[in-house]
Amino acid sequence: MTMKTTRRGFISQTSMLAAGLALSQSGCATVLAGAAKGGRYKVAVVDLMILKRQKLGAFQLAKDIGADGVEVDMGGLGNRPTFDSQLANAETRQQFLDKAKELNLGVCSLGMTGFFAQSFATRDGVDRMVQDCIDTMKAMNVKVAFLPFGVNADLTKNPELRPAVIERLKMVAPKAEEAGVVIGIESSLNATDEAKLLDEVGSKAIKSYFNFSNAWTNGRDVNEELMILGKNRICQIHCTNTDGFWLQNDPKVDLKKVKKTLDKMKWEGWLVIERSRDAKDPRNVKWNFTANTEYVKSIFQG
Repeated sequence: MTMKTTRRGFISQTSMLAAGLALSQSGCATVLAGAAKGGRYKVAVVDLMILKRQKLGAFQLAKDIGADGVEVDMGGLGNRPTFDSQLANAETRQQFLDKAKELNLGVCSLGMTGFFAQSFATRDGVDRMVQDCIDTMKAMNVKVAFLPFGVNADLTKNPELRPAVIERLKMVAPKAEEAGVVIGIESSLNATDEAKLLDEVGSKAIKSYFNFSNAWTNGRDVNEELMILGKNRICQIHCTNTDGFWLQNDPKVDLKKVKKTLDKMKWEGWLVIERSRDAKDPRNVKWNFTANTEYVKSIFQG
């Protein structure tokens, strides 16, 4: 899966053609600006978390689980100069798009989860990594990318990294703006501080990829956090908590109230299930993700 040094040039030559092909495929093209036709909320799963990272089989498993789409990961980073991504290959990308169309699923976002373990604030070559993700988004007609700050750029524990994070976000923002895509950040900050960070970056292409678990884990009110950030700062949501309980059994979770809040905000888009696996059998992918998907759909699409 290692990327070649010719990747950027190759994608640059093929991205317009691939994007055109993708636009003709309703399984992808209908989903990427928010909720697809027929409802304000769509439900997806993360290929990494269903143990199908960058595997074509993630789509069939997502369909079996009952999801409307998949967040496809860009691959690991490690010590590589960029993501270890099969999606650098046009034929592979088309296979993913064709499978999504066949199963009537969306590619709701691309995940840069390599930054969970690598520091967005200090790692060399971040501009290339994000550009490679943006190029892949263009080639696949995906409008949202997930950028977690992770443990090594945790701004709550390491507030001194904030200027570097803002500087780097300002560096990649014009590239995302030009491509017509959004980079959704996940930080450990509370909503007030994350809103300030986003306002300081000052780009429509940098938004919050809100994760319910950040609020629940830190004893904050999810509904207040959502209202503080507001509709226009939130591009997508990880509808999940830490592992231990399914969402319907979690004492911290009240998705009916969350839906009322999002309805009031007039927000619409993708709710992406990441965790909330039952501690009794956390590696039973189909069992856990089917239960959570069914529950989320019963609340948001019922």
